[in-house]
This record gives sequence, C-alpha cells and structure tokens, in this order.
Amino acid sequence: MPELPEVEVTRRGVAPHVEGQLVTDVVLRHAGLRWPFPVGLADTLRQTLVRRTARRGKYLLLEFDHGTLILHLGMSGHLRILPNPTPPEKHDHFDLVVGSQLMRLTDPRRFGAVLWHALEAGDVGSHLLLRGLGVEPLEPGFSAQLLYRQTRNRAAPIKQVLLAGDIVVGVGNIYASESLFRAGINPKTPARRISLARYEKLAIAIREILAAAILQGGSTLRDFVGANGQAGYFQQTYFVYDRGGQACRKCGAPVRQIRQGQRSTFYCVNCQK
Repeated sequence: MPELPEVEVTRRGVAPHVEGQLVTDVVLRHAGLRWPFPVGLADTLRQTLVRRTARRGKYLLLEFDHGTLILHLGMSGHLRILPNPTPPEKHDHFDLVVGSQLMRLTDPRRFGAVLWHALEAGDVGSHLLLRGLGVEPLEPGFSAQLLYRQTRNRAAPIKQVLLAGDIVVGVGNIYASESLFRAGINPKTPARRISLARYEKLAIAIREILAAAILQGGSTLRDFVGANGQAGYFQQTYFVYDRGGQACRKCGAPVRQIRQGQRSTFYCVNCQK
C-alpha cells in the first residue's frame, strides 16, 4: 500500500500541473472504487479552479473554492499526469482534465477512493475519514513528548500503536519497521514501557526515515510509481523491512520476520531491545 512518502511524492508530482488550473472535464469509469463515486461529481468540478493540493496522512486533497476532492490510492493505486487525450486502459478509473493534460487515477485492486467534501459541510478535517487521524509526523506538532504522553495507558506493542494512526498519522508498515530499527526499539515492546528518552530517538528516526523516503521517490515494491511514471528507490536502502532471514546490515545477525496484526514485521533481535 502506498504510505505517507509515496502520497507526498505523488502530491509534489501533480501539484505543478493542477494547482491554479481550470478543470475542463471529469471522466468517471465504472461505478466507483472502494466507495461509489459521488453523485454529480463531474458537474461539481467542471469549470472550477484547483486552488491547491495538500495531504493528510495517506489522503491526497485537491482544494477548490466550494469544497475538497479527497483521493486515496488504496492498495495498489497511483496518479499519473498524461497528455489529453490519452486512451484509458483496463484499470484507469478517474480522469481530471486540466487543459492539455489530465490527472489519471489507476487502481488495479479498486481499494482506492475518490470522494467529495463540500464547503458547506465544514472543514475537510471533520470528514469521517480524516477526523480521527493523529498529528502529521513531519510537522511541528509531532514530538517525543506527544508519543510518551499518549502511550502511558497503551499496552499494545509499539509497532501496532504506530500503525493505528490515532497518535501519529502516516507511519505505515514499511516505515514503522525501519524507524524502530533506527531507534533500537523492539517492535514487540509495549508502548507504555518505552521511556521518554527512547521516544526521543524514535521521533527523530521517524522524521529522518520519512524525509529520506520522500527524497528518494518513496518505495516501489509492487505497483507504485510517481506522477511522472518513475519508480521509487527507498527500498534499496532498507535495513530490515522485507529482509527476513538476511544479515542485519549493522550487526550481521539474521533479520527476524514475525506477524503483528496480520502484517509482517521485520527486526533485529540484537540491535532492537
């Protein structure tokens, strides 16, 4: 699944092509993705300006004067900027046409989303999918103190707490594993047992890992490509993720793979205590 870095890479890729541009057409194929397409969406967006792009966790936001278009890439989706017209292929579900270009959503597994939040419904942050999200890890509100304070009653393993997204948003499976390795924290450690000093290391690691992934275009394990069609390269620098049984790059011990909450976790028993 595209995680925060991949969505941010996508946002930065599409922003120069859509911000300040007039939407001349909207093409919806099939009935929808994870949820049905909003009724009348094409009429809602035609002949309106895209004011700016934003991101909230793994959601990409296109802001208009009269509301916000909410996009999610699902498990295998991606957005591309293409010449207008470009014939669609089997898994191309949504086109936002802006002049001589179009922004196309491709989603083979159809777990993504195209939703509309009207201005009269209030701030987009109140939307059902967004209102329970935690702080953004690359913004000033994220800190070790926040992690420490919000986990005093959390007995769940720290990896699961990070993935929950209600304290800090967007630290998905890949980047949680890599951040915990960099901070030297075992992913099975109950969140409430981690000290403030160790949370200081974890907060720094999360920021560094996410920033590095964004600079390298995110991770491409299966279907993800950026808006320009290029793959990400951060997976080439993984220390533990997807390296079960291989030698730890730091100490040489075999990287261990376990299951936590139906997701694979990778860690080094020597480096992560």
